[in-house]
Formats: sequence, structure tokens, C-alpha cells
Amino acid sequence: MFRPRPGPLELSVPPRAFPARGSPVCLGSASRQESGAMPSGKEELKGPEEVVLDEDERETGETSEDLEDPGDGEGADPAGGPQVKRVRVRRSVAGRRLDKYMHGRFPRLSRTLIQKWIKDGEITVNDLPAKPSYEPKEGDIVRIVIPPPPPSEVVPQDIPLNILYEDDWLIVLNKPIGMVCHPAYASQTGTIANAVAGYAERLSQGSDPFRPGIVHRLDKNTTGVMLIAKCDEAHWRVSLQFERRTVKKEYFAVVHGRVSLDGDVINKPLAPHPDTTQRMILPGSIYPPRQAMFKEAITEYRVRRRYAGYTAVDLFPRTGRTHQLRVHMSSLGHPMVGDRLYGGQLVSERELSGEGSSLPLFEFQALHARRLRLVHPIRETPLDIEAPLPPHLSRLVELLEAHANDR
Repeated sequence: MFRPRPGPLELSVPPRAFPARGSPVCLGSASRQESGAMPSGKEELKGPEEVVLDEDERETGETSEDLEDPGDGEGADPAGGPQVKRVRVRRSVAGRRLDKYMHGRFPRLSRTLIQKWIKDGEITVNDLPAKPSYEPKEGDIVRIVIPPPPPSEVVPQDIPLNILYEDDWLIVLNKPIGMVCHPAYASQTGTIANAVAGYAERLSQGSDPFRPGIVHRLDKNTTGVMLIAKCDEAHWRVSLQFERRTVKKEYFAVVHGRVSLDGDVINKPLAPHPDTTQRMILPGSIYPPRQAMFKEAITEYRVRRRYAGYTAVDLFPRTGRTHQLRVHMSSLGHPMVGDRLYGGQLVSERELSGEGSSLPLFEFQALHARRLRLVHPIRETPLDIEAPLPPHLSRLVELLEAHANDR
């Protein structure tokens, strides 16, 4: 099951459809994407910009010429720093504003962004500040400093990883507590994606550059089995298994109260809360159905062990909605221990055993992604990965086993 780490790896860009069996996608060479979006959200400039004449210029002939930058150290490499471009106006055009003139020369930059750069002094005329409404005159030299694109890749970080399984195509992690799966913005670090990027030089690269290799996600404070793809073929073949619901996911949780049934299936659709992205809601809430887009959500549960006031359960999600397991168990009147977002309460060692610390054992949901079963995307053999309980859940179970009948 365990294999030594492979040699040098590389990032690649995923195809939109599965490659043919035996395709060299997983073993071929590809580099990381080096470009990012401009601050305006428009397409960025790469290398020297072509002269693009607007309508009036096309009618009356060429009105400007590109000049080489005198060499002020800012460089012309968009990957290494700002691009500096200088344009001499050969002939003025009546009524032609500076912002419209520059938009005609650089059509891939939005006019709004050009206006901002003029006001910020990134665009000057004869090395002097100007207004967007200024009409360029013959002989004027317009200088534009195009900032480099913002970071479009995850910053690799040397963060220890608990690797349960690894081969040439996959990495399976035991996700720790308190780590989000990927950055939500360019400068965010300390995520699983940052750690994996620092560990492996080759990862699948989907449409979102902030999620290299990440096939599925776990909540920040949910621990357990998490799958990472090293190449595009593996990524998309595993993703298809998730889409077809053939991947078998098993979670362990401790909930409040004694669950009466030994097992059941919860079929309750979920939707994001209309007022916040931090929680999900069920049908029948105070919000009209038209204000919430409900999606199918199905969870099977089985009681593992009942305690005095608590129940350990195994959860088998058939769908993968945000907070699905937490909301579904709370809807039965059995929220997860520590899950204050959905009605759970904090517990301490003293509360459970009558002695020890009165501080909470933990302040998040008692939920662990215990097991993942799927078909290996390349070898097409069964793959069954299990992650041991993290220390905080092991301690909770230990206290329940020792003191559940003392209450």
C-alpha cells in the first residue's frame, strides 16, 4: 500500500475530457501557468503590445508610434515587474480624450482601469500628471506603467503532511485540524494547497489555480482522508467517480443525545443561507423557497455506540453538499458535539468524568473523515484508505467509554 515518494514531479493543465487510456498526460512535461488576471479582471498584456488603431485612427491614418523605454530599471518582462511603454503622438485628433486614446492603443485594458491609472499617475503625458479628459497633442509622449498581474498560483510552503498513501498518481492525506483546503485569495497561506505545492512539484491543475491537485474538500475543522491528484488524468477520472457517486465515504462523529434508531437515511435538500455564506439551511425555514436554491442532499447513518447523553455514529454521505453531515444530524435533534453553528455544545473533561480541566476539549465539530473507498483512477484496482482518529476525538471517545455509565 505504501510506496516511496516518486522523483521530480510537475504541474499540468487538465483536459476537458478524459484522455485515452495509456495517454502520457500523467508522465509528460508541462509547466505551471505563469500568467494571472489583471486587477480589472480583464485579460492581461503579455509581451510587447501591438498597435491597435481605433475607428478615427483607422480612418485618418497612423497617429502614434511606439518608443523604446530609456531603461529606467523597471523592465519589460511582465513576470519580473511592471511593463513600461512609451508612445509618441504623431497627430492630434480633436475631441479625443486621453483615456479613450489609450484604450484604443491597449484595447485589452478596460477604460475604467485606464482612468484609474491616469488618476494614480501610472499614465503620464510628457512625464507630467494628466487628467482622463486631456486631449493628446502632436508630439506628446504618453508613458504607461502596466503593473504585473497579481499572483495566480499557490505559494509553496514547507508544512508537514501526514501522508496515508502515495504513488505516481495520487497522494492521500490525513488532513489536520484547523487547516482550510485552499486559499480564498492570492495572499492567503498555510492551507493544504500551500503544503501540497511545497511537497510535490507535479500536481493536477484545474480551472482554479488556487486548488492544485485538490479533488474534494473538507471543512477547516474536519479531519481525515483527503485525496490529492498528481496529474490531470488521475484528477478527472477520480472526479468522475465522485460525480457518479461511486466513491464510498465514511465519517465518524459524536453527537448529543441518544439516537433512537440503529440506522436510517436522511434525505433533506440543502441551500446556502440567503444572508450569509457561513451556514446552510433546510426547507421549511423562514425563507421562501424562491430565495434559496436547494440541492439534493442524502446521508445514511448507523449507530456505532450509545453513551449516556451521547452517541457515536458512522455517517455515509451519498452526496457532497457543504456542511451536509452537520446539518442533517442537527435536523434529527442530535447536533455534533462542539458544533455551535448548528446547535452543538462544548464539552470538557470535568463535565464528562467529574474531574480534570473545565476547559472545552475542543471548540469545533466532532467529525472525522474516517475512510475513503474508490477505484484507482489509473490502475483500476480497489483503493481503500483509512485515517485513525485525531487526538481530540480519541480523547472524547476514551472519556465516554470510561465514564458514560457514571452519569
